Amino acid sequence: MKGIYLDYNASTPIAGQVRKAMLPFLENHYGNPSALHFAGVDAKQAVERARKQVAALLNVKQSEIIFTSGASESNNHVLKGVFQQSRDKGNHIITTKIEHPSILKPCEYLEKQGATITYIGVDQFGRVNPHDIEAAITDQTILISVMHANNEVGTLQPIEEISEIAKKYHILFHTDASQSVGKVQVDVKELGVDFLSLAGHKVYAPKGIGALFIREGIEIEPLIHGAGHESGRRAGTENVLLAVGLGEACEVAHQSLEQNMEIQELRDYFWDRLRKLPDVALSLNGHTELRLPNTLNINFENRVGQDILDSVPQIAASTGSACHTGEVNLSPVLKAMGVKESAGKGAVRFSLGRYTTKSDIDTTLELLKSALKN
Repeated sequence: MKGIYLDYNASTPIAGQVRKAMLPFLENHYGNPSALHFAGVDAKQAVERARKQVAALLNVKQSEIIFTSGASESNNHVLKGVFQQSRDKGNHIITTKIEHPSILKPCEYLEKQGATITYIGVDQFGRVNPHDIEAAITDQTILISVMHANNEVGTLQPIEEISEIAKKYHILFHTDASQSVGKVQVDVKELGVDFLSLAGHKVYAPKGIGALFIREGIEIEPLIHGAGHESGRRAGTENVLLAVGLGEACEVAHQSLEQNMEIQELRDYFWDRLRKLPDVALSLNGHTELRLPNTLNINFENRVGQDILDSVPQIAASTGSACHTGEVNLSPVLKAMGVKESAGKGAVRFSLGRYTTKSDIDTTLELLKSALKN
């Protein structure tokens, strides 16, 4: 049988409209966007159109968007760039225990460079308390970085409230919105952040392309030095092909936000049917309501998530634990949420997308029902 893909939080297929928009740039438009002749002008116009499309989705100025190789680069750019730019003001950064490794690993690196990092915990739903953020602020704090939505459990964070705190203390604020862009409305003006990262392959664009919003008037040290590409903020000849793909994907996402309600209904249908499986103990990870519409992270209690997925190779999904030398270790996210090992070792994340059908879910339910009898 055809495989059933339920791992959209890990990566999305390239949308048909995106692929169509990219094709001419595989065949004809090969100029360098920095060149002044006709081929360069065509390429430059394509990049700027893509930048406008990304900016429109986020409700920001076109000039506030730079293209990167993905959210990992964008996150590294903000953390390292702010630290380098603001060393005369302070060395303290506040983040959370549930961030993506592309936040946590740069923080570990910066600690070796003299930074002080505070890692804020979360409640049992994976949600940060803004008061904990405020309590951690010192006169040395230069940056707060909190993800918009968690990649494992889908919980949405109180970004607007945290941004008010950041403004109150005149501290720069960054959010990694890789998982939320295209799934929920992401309006930078409403969020109130100074920096925002996004990844193309989470929004039906290719891998290897992303974007970073930098609020107008803010200067940070570039991550990549070289010629004056991207208004001097990110060196390297722009990848026209991938920028076009990301731009088109953002335009499609802008037009398709209502479809996420249908995806949520399908996700809830899936959860309702799972809970009716006989002799299977289940619990939900993440907030029941303040959660991405496509994400369902559940514990198959007293079981091992990877064993379940191994028994249904037709299904593509992810686990919330890792097996090393025979031991099952919970992910840092589940640990931070206080999930018990007996439950969390059976965690499986199912993430739905635009191309998930009810038939896919019904087939998945039948496969799981059979596998869980054993």
